[in-house]
Amino acid sequence: MFRRIVHAIVQRQTAAAQCIVPVARMSQYGPHFIEPIVSREKIEELQSTGDLSKIAHIPIKAALSNQNCSVFYDPLVAQFTNYVMKQGNKQLARELVEKGFENIKRLQLERYHLSETEEEKAKLELNPRKLLHLAVENCRPMLQLTPIKRGGVRYQVPVPITEKRSYFLAMKWLLEAIREKERTVHFPEKMAWEILDAAANQGKVVKRKHELHRQCEANRAYAHYRWS
Repeated sequence: MFRRIVHAIVQRQTAAAQCIVPVARMSQYGPHFIEPIVSREKIEELQSTGDLSKIAHIPIKAALSNQNCSVFYDPLVAQFTNYVMKQGNKQLARELVEKGFENIKRLQLERYHLSETEEEKAKLELNPRKLLHLAVENCRPMLQLTPIKRGGVRYQVPVPITEKRSYFLAMKWLLEAIREKERTVHFPEKMAWEILDAAANQGKVVKRKHELHRQCEANRAYAHYRWS
């Protein structure tokens, strides 16, 4: 009697397992949909290589509302604006970033007019968006420390960092350095100072990146724990 009961329970569990409904996807697009290409440079590159005709028949996801092919759209500036934003107030974040760009432009123009030679003037970059790109590139870390436990001891192991993560850390460190400055100064002014320092490969954020690389270099003896 006991064996019959156990056999019946096992059969019910097997039948229930076979009737499990697959988990619904959290996207309205199937796995065969590809990401939209909104950059004119990428579209022209695909046209020149002939790869555009290969993906012409593949369904494409709808582009986001803030993505476009305008010459005024900059993905890095849009991402930086999103990191500046707090509590969904994107209009305020855009105004702060634009005012920061105005301060950068004003400071660079002052240096330009104070320069005595044409060589010094030629070295100065007056475009604040290009200066932001340069600042982020100078602040990007190439390695990071990851704690890995081996034999009851936790080691700080240096591992390479992905490109997306490095851009995120660079902008995060920039914003932390901006917000750590004295609170009596407005955000756009602090942003202008920090971006100009980072673009010149100076400042707190660049020192933080070099310090992280120094720690990774000091812990290079533990690098093999990454694969073991």
